[in-house]
Amino acid sequence: MTYIDTIDWMFSRLPMYQRQGKIAYKADLENTIRLAKHLKNPEKSLNAIHVAGTNGKGSTSHMLASVLQEAGFKVGLFTSPHLKDFRERIKVNGRLVSKAFVIGFIKRNKAFLEVNKLSFFEMTSGMAFEFFKKQNVDIAVIEVGLGGRLDSTNIITPKVSVITNIGLDHTQFLGNTLKEIAREKAGIIKPQVPVVIGETQEETTPVFKSIAKQNDSTIYFADQLINETYESDLKGSYQQNNIKTVLQTLKILNGVEHYSISKSSIIKGLNNVVKNTGLQGRWQVIQNNPKIICDTAHNKEGLTYVFSQIKKEPHKSLHIVFGVVNDKDVTSILSLLPKKATYYFCKPNVPRGFDEKKLQSIFLSEGYIGKSYSGVNEAVKTAKETANDDDLIFIGGSTFVVAEIF
Repeated sequence: MTYIDTIDWMFSRLPMYQRQGKIAYKADLENTIRLAKHLKNPEKSLNAIHVAGTNGKGSTSHMLASVLQEAGFKVGLFTSPHLKDFRERIKVNGRLVSKAFVIGFIKRNKAFLEVNKLSFFEMTSGMAFEFFKKQNVDIAVIEVGLGGRLDSTNIITPKVSVITNIGLDHTQFLGNTLKEIAREKAGIIKPQVPVVIGETQEETTPVFKSIAKQNDSTIYFADQLINETYESDLKGSYQQNNIKTVLQTLKILNGVEHYSISKSSIIKGLNNVVKNTGLQGRWQVIQNNPKIICDTAHNKEGLTYVFSQIKKEPHKSLHIVFGVVNDKDVTSILSLLPKKATYYFCKPNVPRGFDEKKLQSIFLSEGYIGKSYSGVNEAVKTAKETANDDDLIFIGGSTFVVAEIF
């Protein structure tokens, strides 16, 4: 099979949460453990940092990888979802996994994957672990896909566990309260492995402390312990929370075995995240005059930060290209979105995409102004044609909306 054939097979044959939603979610680790055993348990040879959380886990993972690269380590990075190319999920020192490796992995394991009905993410996790082992990485930064306790990445024993924060997202899987969701995310806490919590939250702190105590794990609340501020090329105001989480994690790692991360590596790493890792879609300015900003924030907490920052951006009129997926509770985020804006409603091109006309109807019934467009690019094109040079265009609502503009 060619690379395109291989990717087509993966997307069409394997249950994929990114495209299908709840039907693709597996609520146990049996398949993951079975695949790991089939691959001769590559995850057991990895030194790793495990990163979970509702918001910020992707940015935090990329920041950590960038700093560790600047410190001279060979760094594996496993994240999700991808924006354009599947290979964005698996990188070593910023370089995408090779097409040849992806093709070879599927070819070698295709029969096993089919017989055991593995999900897309289960298979991808196994692929990442095998690639990192073969590349002999010094350390791998592993981002949780969804939740923590039952996530396919949760078969690793890391050097440090990280939980950025807790918000009400993926409630159909993780629970309807912050405490319930915290309990699922805290499933990545391992016996005697230190854990960093990015943000202290009244409802979740007792949960984290209790589970850390059960595991004899030292717990660190980054926002209470870190007072330094550092610049980063990731410019969203919300990144300051992630930077504190990264700094606390690196402090712990500095005390582990042969790891040594200097202040200059931290400064360089935080200022070169995009260059070192290829991260896109985090408060990214893609054009000036008019200024166009995109961000992949898609839940209440993430969108709160984004629209708070939009208020601070100088502009005459605001244009918002907006789309969501169909398992999103639109009414829960409506109050976060400014009414003093022109909206361009669109449906991201995935099976889970929420119908643009239905989205428009919900917004118009609450007094918003805007029209619907059949695709993201048509919406963006119209916004560009409508906006003046001193206006601001924001593109977001879903990772999949942002993915289509690159």
